[in-house]
Parts: sequence; structure tokens; C-alpha cells
Amino acid sequence: MSTEANKELLRRWWDALSQGNAVEVVDDFYAADYVLHDPSQPEPVHGLEGVRAFIGAITTGFPDMKTTIEELLAEGDKVIQRVTARGTHQGEFQGIPATGKPVEICVMVISRIANNKIVEEWQLADTLSMLQQLGVIPPPE
Repeated sequence: MSTEANKELLRRWWDALSQGNAVEVVDDFYAADYVLHDPSQPEPVHGLEGVRAFIGAITTGFPDMKTTIEELLAEGDKVIQRVTARGTHQGEFQGIPATGKPVEICVMVISRIANNKIVEEWQLADTLSMLQQLGVIPPPE
């Protein structure tokens, strides 16, 4: 696939996430042997069921989440994404009961694409900022 086709795949994925139907379309975007490396997770996320559980936890906690792609860079089989995610904490997320507070965080993802599917990702989200916005951790003085 071309780098432009790879970027378009990721644009469509972030759009699905913003539309709230990401869990239902996971199979359209992710390979069966997918792996996510994310330091906020105790273990890598594996496979389609792992993606559904990971995305389901996010959309349960922030059902109104919208994403804005700030930047996409592609080379070879990889696409780097800088995304802003915004939503309201309306459900439990990572053991934190709903606070009703809005959050806005930056997410950086490197996706490796093969055969028009996302096969591996390395992700960093601004979890500290999110926890501060939720009032779980106090902001710096």
C-alpha cells in the first residue's frame, strides 16, 4: 500500500472512533494478530478481542469522545499520528468512577500497516494530564 493509502486508513479509524462505532468496526481496521504497546497498560494488547476490550473501555468512560488529527506522517509501512482527544468522563475508566468532567489529551501513535490492516502500534497518551483534569491527581502548584 502507498503511504497515502495508509494515512487514509488511519483517518477513517479516527473518524470511526469519533462517531462512536469503533468497537463494531475493529475487524475492518485491525489484523487478527495485532499488538499494541502502550505503557499505560500492564501487558501489550493482543488480537481483535484485545482491541475491542481496549477501545470499549475508552468509549465506556468517554462515550462522547471526539478526536482531531493534528498531524499524520507516513514513511514505508508506518504512520505517525498526533491526535487530540476530547470527551466527558461519563462512565468508569481504569477504575475511576465517572466524574462528569471534560478532558482533553494528546495522543501519539505509530501504526504499522500490512495488507490494509493495522498490525502493530506504539502509543503514548498524556495520561498524567487526563488524571489531573479528572481531579485524581492534583495539578502542579
